[in-house]
Amino acid sequence: MRTQSGNTARVVVIGAGMAGARLAARVPGVTVIGEEEHAPYNRVLLAEVLAGRYEPDVIALPPAEVRRGVRVVRIDREDRLVHCDDGSVIGYGRLVLATGSNPVLPPLRGLGHMLPDGVHPFRTLDDCLALRAAVRPGVRAVVIGGGLLGVSAARALAECGAQVVLAQQGEHLMERQLDAESAGLLRRHLEALGVEVHTECRVRGLRCTDGATPAVRAVELADGYELEAEITVLACGVRPRTGLAQAAGLDVRKGVVVDDELRTSDPYIHAVGDCAEHRGTVYGLAGAALEQADVLAGVLAGGSARYEGTRALTRLTLRSPAAVPVAAGVAGAPGGLDLAAFGDSRPMPGDDVIRLADATRGAYRTVVVRGDRLAGGVLFGDLAAVGTLARTWQDDVPLPADMSLLHLLTNDGGF
Repeated sequence: MRTQSGNTARVVVIGAGMAGARLAARVPGVTVIGEEEHAPYNRVLLAEVLAGRYEPDVIALPPAEVRRGVRVVRIDREDRLVHCDDGSVIGYGRLVLATGSNPVLPPLRGLGHMLPDGVHPFRTLDDCLALRAAVRPGVRAVVIGGGLLGVSAARALAECGAQVVLAQQGEHLMERQLDAESAGLLRRHLEALGVEVHTECRVRGLRCTDGATPAVRAVELADGYELEAEITVLACGVRPRTGLAQAAGLDVRKGVVVDDELRTSDPYIHAVGDCAEHRGTVYGLAGAALEQADVLAGVLAGGSARYEGTRALTRLTLRSPAAVPVAAGVAGAPGGLDLAAFGDSRPMPGDDVIRLADATRGAYRTVVVRGDRLAGGVLFGDLAAVGTLARTWQDDVPLPADMSLLHLLTNDGGF
């Protein structure tokens, strides 16, 4: 056993994802332990790597000292030690859990602990590279899940020349961010790229070959229909990685519970990023992870920084492959699609709603005003007003009494 003696001033971070790397960049002398062999990278850009637009080195984050390929197996809170799978033991003064999240593997028939050949999660750079190696022009690919990740994966696979089917259980794509009308525009865009989209579509199982190494051949739907598949991508959401925290006896609900100083139930342990639950919310968003890391850097430096929650803006840019023309009238044509969503775009009784749409230019904007504040909105195709709208929402300030709802969407001069 190799032991590094305890140090009451040492900050040790478990996890070399975006939150862990950001903290290392803000706090000198941090020890970061990461399971992946890769240097820290921007996971938001994995779809660009899958599409072949970027190579992995392009999405690498600024250099940080990381012990790569090392997994922490146990936390000893009494002696403030972390035990690693390579036999090393590291002492800490403050420990930060930045363990991220795991992809959700749905309870499908034919899907066990060992994934059949051709079945891919889409969460890490290794997942991305394995999927990119498997894709070839004409291959039949089914993406299960129509959220942000599934939409991004389907677009990237289409750019690689795959025949793509996107299966979404909900009523429309990206239900967490979009209203029905903007989701319809997104669907039209994907279909123009050759993606076959099925909504309100429940997947029951996978049909695989027999033998020692089963391989996927089809995705079975609840209505008995089968989608032929040589590749299946699981984009069914993520779940916080809380195993270490639970085993150490920390307070865990949906995620590792933290206060406004990102402190867990142990005063010497903090948590940030996808594994952290703050005021009942697990964000699972890169923006929130970075904001939490910045706040924690201030806390560790002895400042008065406090985390009040994140009001996150979702942006998605889908560029059309040069070989696939996009029909006029589809949002973002001919170059692609630009989308931004923030807050709650689903109106409640008593809310004021205004929508502007230009079918010719494929532009759509909607905002929801609740009382005297902006509750949320969606901009599709034309993002000229997104900066002003996002700042108004993120600042959570009352709207000027003399500002019309129309002005919220046309402060750039309108369509």
